[in-house]
Amino acid sequence: MVTWAEATKFNPARIVDPGAGSARFLLAAAKTFPRAQLIGIEIDPLAAMIARANLIAAGLADRAEIILADYQKISLPAIAGRTLFIGNPPYVRHHQIHVKAKEWLTTQARKLGFSVSQLAGLHVHFFLATALKAQKNDFGVFITSAEWLDVNYGKLVRELFLNDLGGQGITVIEPTSRTFADAATTAAITQFVIGSKPDKIRVKRSTSLDQENALTGGMWLPRERLQTESRWSHLTRRARDLPAGFVELGELCRVHRGQVTGANHVWIAKPDGVMLPESVLFASVTRAKELFAAGDTLSDASALREVIDIPADLTVFDKEERKSIDRFLEHAKLLGADIGYIAQNRKAWWSVGLRSPAPILATYMARRAPAFVRNLAAARHINIAHGLYPRDPMPSRTLDKLVHFLSSGVSLNEGRMYAGGLTKFEPREMERILVPGPELLNELQIA
Repeated sequence: MVTWAEATKFNPARIVDPGAGSARFLLAAAKTFPRAQLIGIEIDPLAAMIARANLIAAGLADRAEIILADYQKISLPAIAGRTLFIGNPPYVRHHQIHVKAKEWLTTQARKLGFSVSQLAGLHVHFFLATALKAQKNDFGVFITSAEWLDVNYGKLVRELFLNDLGGQGITVIEPTSRTFADAATTAAITQFVIGSKPDKIRVKRSTSLDQENALTGGMWLPRERLQTESRWSHLTRRARDLPAGFVELGELCRVHRGQVTGANHVWIAKPDGVMLPESVLFASVTRAKELFAAGDTLSDASALREVIDIPADLTVFDKEERKSIDRFLEHAKLLGADIGYIAQNRKAWWSVGLRSPAPILATYMARRAPAFVRNLAAARHINIAHGLYPRDPMPSRTLDKLVHFLSSGVSLNEGRMYAGGLTKFEPREMERILVPGPELLNELQIA
C-alpha cells in the first residue's frame, strides 16, 4: 500500500492513519516519506500508548502525533500539500456500534446526498469520515473487509468510491491468503484520489498480499459498468466462457436466503412443544447439517424443528386460539423478542414471515461445496439456507435433474472463500453458477 502511494509521485505533506492501532502503517509510510507529518487517530487508550511508544522508539517523535479521539468527531487542520490517508479501518459490526454513531452516519451521508443503512459496519463510517475530512487532491489507500462490495449496507461506500472519494482501483485478496489473523473475512484494498473521476477503474484479484504488484494490473472497467452494478465482487473475476446449452442458475431460479427470526431461542419451538395452534407451527430447516444429512431429497419433515410464525393480523384466530397466542406473546416479551432490531423492523414484531416452501433448498456456508436438496417435504427454511424458486413452472423430474447436477457440478471456487477455507455463496453468487439449460436438463440421465 505504501509502495502504491509512492508510485503516485504525490509526495504527501501529511500522513493520516484513521485507526492507528500500534502505528504499523505510520512506521512503514515514514520510511518512504521522510518529510511527511505523521498523524494517527486512535480511540483505544492502550493502543494509543503502544503507538506512541513505537513511534518514539523509531526516532519519529519530532514529526509524529497520536491523537486519542473518535475519528468521526475530530477535525484535521488545513495544510499546504496533500494528505495521504492509509490504514486498516476497524472491522466492527453494527451490533456493537453506538446509536449516536449510527445517527452521525445517517446525518452526514444525507448531507452528501446519499442514504445509508443502519446495518453498516464501522469501516463504512471510516470511509464516510475520510470523504468529509479530505481536501481535493488528497489521496488514500485502505484495506478492509471486502463485504462492502456486495452487501446492501455497503452501498454508501460504493457511491463514495465513484463520487466524493475519487476511487481509482480495487484489489480483492484471494482468501487463501490469511489477510487478518483475528478475523475470518475477505479483504479488499481500495485506492482513491479525492476530486478525481477516472473513465476507467482498475479491478483485480490477487492471490497474496506479498506480491509486489498486488495493487497494479488487473482489468480496467469503464466507470459506467460499476455505476450500473449493485454488487461488485463478481466484476473482479474474468468472464467465463458459457458452454453450449448452459445458462446461469439465475435464469432458471430465483435464489432467496431464508428468513431471519431475530431470536431463534423464541421462535424455534422447543422439542417438548409449545401450546400454540398448529396453524402457526411450521416444520423448517434450521440447521445446515439437516440438509447435508438429507442427501438429494428431503422427503420427511418429522425430524425437523418447528418455527413459530404468527400472522400479523391476530383477528384470524378464534377465542381459544387467541388466548394461547396472547400467553405466548407475553412470554416472548419477557425474553425480549419484541425489542430486537429485526422485530422492530417487521410489520408486526411477532410475525417472522417465513417464505413459502422452496422446491430446492441449499446450504450456503461451509468448508465444502453446498448441499442441494429437493424439498419434497415442503419444509420452510430460515436464514441458514437458501431457497431456489423456479422463475417458470418446472416439472418435478426436471427439478430432480437440476439438483442432481448441482450436487456434483458445483465447486468451492464459485463461492466467496473466507480465511480458513470457509466458503459462502450469497444469493446472487449462487445464481451465477452455470447449469444445463432446460433442454440439456431434460436429456440428463439420473438413476
